[in-house]
Amino acid sequence: MNTKRTPLLDLFSPVTPYSSGYLDIENGAQQLYWEQSGNPDGVPIVLFHGGPGAGCAPVHRRFFDPDHYRIILFDQRGSGRSSPHGTLENNTTAHLLKDIEQLRHHLSIDKWHVFGGSWGSTLALEYAAAHPSKCISLILRGIFLMEEEDINWFLYGLRSIYPEVWESFAGFLPEEERDDLLEGYHKRLTDPDPAIQLEAAINWALYESACSSLIPNYETITTDEQKAHALSLARIEAHYFKNQKITAENSLLTKIHIFRKIPSVIIHGRYDMICAIASAHKLHMAWPEADYIVVPDGGHSALDPAIRSRLIEATENAKHIS
Repeated sequence: MNTKRTPLLDLFSPVTPYSSGYLDIENGAQQLYWEQSGNPDGVPIVLFHGGPGAGCAPVHRRFFDPDHYRIILFDQRGSGRSSPHGTLENNTTAHLLKDIEQLRHHLSIDKWHVFGGSWGSTLALEYAAAHPSKCISLILRGIFLMEEEDINWFLYGLRSIYPEVWESFAGFLPEEERDDLLEGYHKRLTDPDPAIQLEAAINWALYESACSSLIPNYETITTDEQKAHALSLARIEAHYFKNQKITAENSLLTKIHIFRKIPSVIIHGRYDMICAIASAHKLHMAWPEADYIVVPDGGHSALDPAIRSRLIEATENAKHIS
């Protein structure tokens, strides 16, 4: 385990995509947004965003040296610029893995570096287990194993750290429904009335954002763009937590033998409140070959300065992996 301090690295300068488009999936019933930036002849690196449902943002391009990397970002089903927005239909981990391979073939990429954080780390591990030969390396941040323990920590454990934030989150539901927050929120996030969906989504998103940074970030959600982001994030997260939870028998820890030899780094903030460090520690113990970096002054967000710096250090180190 590496806990040493190093000078903080800053994000690379903003870049504009040189190509983008929409990939037809589900026989054209859904469209997946993708983009490429950086060096068209560079080494491919793909980012798996968090959530699920969070989508990508322009700042995500800036973790990678645009002179070296061919940077691929895409919005997972129902997220960001993909459509239909917030869709839950045929939205499962297996469908996402299929989409990723379809995108890789569409872009004529043989193999790529995989960079994923939070839910993106879950998806990256699942992808490595399904397609190990397509991964040059793995850069994993904020480990989330998608097991009952991880989900319960998010729904209930945070009350011991952020009691006032949790009380607002739980207090949105009637008292008789607070013993099962996931069911209560899921019911509202799938209600036929869009207004009911949005109200629940805003409460869910405010809870998550307040706990994501090392220094609490109490956001407001007022613009149409913020509301759309909250809706896809909350709807798809609740959907996955309810329907895509990974059982102990199918734990990602049981698949490590498949991708054990892929050069990998695990980066986790000591004070990550969304994804408790216990899951990262379990992954490290089962997979000691992967570099394990605990960031002593890091939270959950990839943009926390110390986390950001370690991620950029990892993408720089990955330049030497082929």
